[in-house]
Amino acid sequence: MDQKKSNINLVVAGLLLGLFMASLDQTIVSTAMTTIIEKLGGLDYFIWVYSAYMIAMVVATPILGKLSDMYGRKRFFLAGLVVFLVGSILCGTAQNMVQLIVYRALQGLGGGALMPIAFTMIFDLFPAEKRGKMMGLFGAVFGLSSVFGPIMGGAITDSLSWRWIFYINVPIGILSVLFILRGYHEAKVVKKQSIDWAGAILLAGWILFLMFGLELGGTEGWAWGSAKTISMFAAAAVLFVAFLFVERAAKEPIIKLSLFKTRLFTGSMGISLLYGGVMMASATYIPLFIQGVFHKTATETSTVLTPMMLGVVLSAQLGGRIAIKFRYRDVMLLSALTLIGGSTLLGFVMDPSTSRALITLFMVVIGLGIGVSFSLLNISTLGAVPPQYKGSASSLIVFFRTIGSALGITVFGTLQKHEFQQGIQEVSGIRNLPGEVYESVKGGQALLNEQFQQALPNGMVDELLGKLSDSILFIFQWSILLPILALVFIFMMGRARMEIAKPGMQGAQGPQSGGATGKPEPSYDKG
Repeated sequence: MDQKKSNINLVVAGLLLGLFMASLDQTIVSTAMTTIIEKLGGLDYFIWVYSAYMIAMVVATPILGKLSDMYGRKRFFLAGLVVFLVGSILCGTAQNMVQLIVYRALQGLGGGALMPIAFTMIFDLFPAEKRGKMMGLFGAVFGLSSVFGPIMGGAITDSLSWRWIFYINVPIGILSVLFILRGYHEAKVVKKQSIDWAGAILLAGWILFLMFGLELGGTEGWAWGSAKTISMFAAAAVLFVAFLFVERAAKEPIIKLSLFKTRLFTGSMGISLLYGGVMMASATYIPLFIQGVFHKTATETSTVLTPMMLGVVLSAQLGGRIAIKFRYRDVMLLSALTLIGGSTLLGFVMDPSTSRALITLFMVVIGLGIGVSFSLLNISTLGAVPPQYKGSASSLIVFFRTIGSALGITVFGTLQKHEFQQGIQEVSGIRNLPGEVYESVKGGQALLNEQFQQALPNGMVDELLGKLSDSILFIFQWSILLPILALVFIFMMGRARMEIAKPGMQGAQGPQSGGATGKPEPSYDKG
């Protein structure tokens, strides 16, 4: 990239807008979903409005990240923006739930390019001493979108129409496209490239089977021990092994396996995976706990995660800024200890009698622990690989975080459901309920509906909600294991730290340069 001809302010503005749009879209839909179901129907399929986006993004992320290494960042970031915008417009025109799900998948394909490539472009644009600040700024976008997404979703749905939660992306995306087109200038890649089509197909295949297995497993007709569910995971395993063999022999592999020989790189991936699980557990079960214990409606709990996300924003900023002064391991160790403390507070201190003010404090602690990872792991990962693999490496951070989130919600969901169903057997009169009512109670979610509560015998509702809160606290207790396991990967990071250019030496000049110090592969520290 020819940095002299790039307008840094325009590029940063364009990247921030694109990243905010993609991350906002993952949260803004939640508040409007009730209205969407009322208008379009398809209650049995609504969960796929979320799942289709996530699965498509997970499949696209590593492939597009690699292609950006081969053919340049700009064209694939712009392509991601255009695909995302087309998907957004189509979502706004959807006439039924199936159409909306298909269009959300298209959005996900675009989103798979935006997040990883944006972070890689920032690494290309800025010298090492400024990357921490910029990564913190960009990491904070995720927290801000989580805070404003539900609020905007409710406001837009109430004042305009649910369709405008998708149309709102259009002006944001167009500005991002214009800023990047005008501001970002990249050197043309003249080297002849070969695409690893076999690897791309096998990668997409095993991810699809894995994600479908995780999404469908445990649902009606898809019991965890059923042949259908097991076949999904078996197919994923076979394709994964085949993918590994193909990548070892490929000239330009989609994922260069030798990168995992670097302890700093492997440690960063492991932390991202485990932190994704912790964040999903918190984001899913804290609102459920408050809705059940404090008898709040879904609308009233739409902003309940705001304290946690504000903690994420603050620590993402701090993590990027202090990464320039301390070893990656030391910063992430502080993050993990904070996260262990927050998880302990949720699992062993919080109970139904805990005040909302104290729960808010607990959420802030959790957010402070998680947020550092959004900025620092991008810095450590991009500093651990040669320039020609930075797009692929950045995409893998998003990839592992998303896989961790999917695994986390699946495993924790199974544990919570089992604990709740065991607990309600102790509730007096539970077996005397009509069959359909009993099955609804077993699911747990129906208990949060006021009309359903009124259909239950007097006194039973409080007992059942107590069992629901116990099962959620059980999840928080188990979630402590994830940041504890993350300590193993944190210590794998070794003594690596950000390399700063010495006075008189040229800073980072993009994908074709040697990095922050001007030396070839300056900080690919193996620990």
